[in-house]
Amino acid sequence: MSMATTGHLARILIDNQEALLEGWLGGMLSRMVRRDKAAEGEIRQQAGRFLTLVARAVERGQAYDFDAPAWAEVRQLLAEMSAARVRQGFSPTETAGFIFSLKEPLFALLRSSLAADPAALAAEVSDTGMLFDRMGLFTIEEYQKGRESVIMRQQQELLELSTPVVQLWKDVLALPLIGTLDSARTQVVMENLLQKIIETGASIAIIDITGVPTVDTLVAQHLLKTVAAARLMGADCIISGIRPQIAQTIVHLGVNLEDVITKATLADAFLVALKRVGATVVRAETAL
Repeated sequence: MSMATTGHLARILIDNQEALLEGWLGGMLSRMVRRDKAAEGEIRQQAGRFLTLVARAVERGQAYDFDAPAWAEVRQLLAEMSAARVRQGFSPTETAGFIFSLKEPLFALLRSSLAADPAALAAEVSDTGMLFDRMGLFTIEEYQKGRESVIMRQQQELLELSTPVVQLWKDVLALPLIGTLDSARTQVVMENLLQKIIETGASIAIIDITGVPTVDTLVAQHLLKTVAAARLMGADCIISGIRPQIAQTIVHLGVNLEDVITKATLADAFLVALKRVGATVVRAETAL
C-alpha cells in the first residue's frame, strides 16, 4: 500500500466524516432488532469516535496493517464495544455488523472520488475491504472472548450455588452434593467446606452423596481429599448416601474408606454426628 493511496483514504474519512457517519448509521440502525434512543445515541457516539480513530491510524500508520501499533486505539475501542455487546445480549453478527455496515457508504465515496482512475479505485476498494474484514473478524474474536469469560463466571457461580454448606447443629455441618464431582467442583467443595469449618468451629461435617449419580475411582479420590482437608482443620467427616450399587462399586474399585464413617442416609449420619458431639434427640410425646 503506497503512502499516497493511504493518504487518500484518510482524506475521505476526514473530509466526509459527517456524510459518512449519517450514511453508516442509517444502514446500521435500520438492521437493528432492538432500537431505543439510548442505544442509538451510544452507537452514534461510538461510530463518530471510530471514524476519527481510523482516520488517525491510517495517517499515522501509512499502511493497513491492523495489528500495527498505530491501530492500538482502534483495537481498544472495538474490544470495549464487543465486551459491552456481550453483556447487552447482542449476537456476534450484530456485533460485527457495526464494522461491515460501514463498507457500503465508504465504497460509494471511494467510487465517486476515484472514478477517473479505475486502477487506483480497484486497489483502494480491495485494500480497504480487507482492512474492514480484519476489523470485523477482530470484533467477533473479542466477542467470543467476552462470551467465554461470562460463561466461565456463570459456571463458577453455579458451582458455588450447587455446593451449599449448611449448619445442622452447633458443631455439625452438612454438605449435600448433587451431580458429577469433578476436579474443578471438588476444589470449590473443599474451599466452601473449609471456610465454613473456620467460621463455625464445627467438629463434624457430613458429606451427603445421595445426589451423585455414579462414583468411580476419581470421584472416590476427590471425596477422600475433601475428608483429609477437613481433618487438617480439626473436623471429622461422615459420608452419607451410600446406596447399594455405590457400595458395590467402591468395593470393586478397591477404594479404602475404612477410616471414614459411612451411612446409608443423611438422617443416619446426623444421628451419629449428634452422638459424637454429645447431643441427644428426645421424641416428644403427643398428648391425645
